[in-house]
Amino acid sequence: MAPPVNLYDHAYGKYELDVYREVRLETYGEDLGQTSWVSAEESKQIPVWLNLAPTSTVLEIGSGSGRYALRVAESVGCRVTGLDVNASGIHNANQLAQSQNIERLARFEQCDVAQGLPFANDTFDAAFSNDVLCHIPNRPKIFSELFRVLKLGAHLLFSDALVVGGTISHEEIATRSSIGYYAFSPPGENEKLLTQAGYRILRVTDTSESAAAIAKRWHDAREKRREPLVAVEGEANFAGLQRFLSCVQLLTSEKRLLRFLYLARKEGEARPLPGYPTLSLFCERMG
Repeated sequence: MAPPVNLYDHAYGKYELDVYREVRLETYGEDLGQTSWVSAEESKQIPVWLNLAPTSTVLEIGSGSGRYALRVAESVGCRVTGLDVNASGIHNANQLAQSQNIERLARFEQCDVAQGLPFANDTFDAAFSNDVLCHIPNRPKIFSELFRVLKLGAHLLFSDALVVGGTISHEEIATRSSIGYYAFSPPGENEKLLTQAGYRILRVTDTSESAAAIAKRWHDAREKRREPLVAVEGEANFAGLQRFLSCVQLLTSEKRLLRFLYLARKEGEARPLPGYPTLSLFCERMG
């Protein structure tokens, strides 16, 4: 079985190192601090799909290093709030916001969103999450919480790279899950949960081919820089991440795991989940 592998602490805690910047540039064609399967073209389209304007208030779930949220805030002129459970990512994001003098537009908070969202009802005009919801337990609850904090007519955009499309061995599941908690979804599950939560689904797009290509470029870019990356990560962790990326590329290229992009709109009233309070549990804020 695949041992646990650390991706995010290195990616965010060592964000400023040239070797990681070079890997991001070679993988994605631009450096937005990415650790996802979002292509450059997809990242450019997200503000369009969300109908963002300078007056918009936007929530990102899983903001990582903060670079993408900052680009959205700066290019559109809207206000963006980013949440992430990783302390290094939040620290880096707030430092970047300060260095770019856009703290008034972008702010970042450490939060375990599985416990609820620390915002009042009808706060945001849009929300998005790039390849993050698969890391969060209890998807119906996060859909319900997002519905609560979104305004009527607001758009929700998210991607899920763990939709099961074929047979996967237990070794492959272990390798694909080696960087942390993962929830794998059967086909149609996200559509069902979104509808049950009260959303209207506007668009579902299969982006598996692009995700497989990103995984291969990421793996190859790291392999070219084996020596400096091993110096930072250690031999075992470097090898584990390479196995992880190879597994992603294989499963996704063979369509045994699929990546879908979902765009939905809040319509009507919230549909409370059985067994959950109507008020959100506020996240513990950490300095």
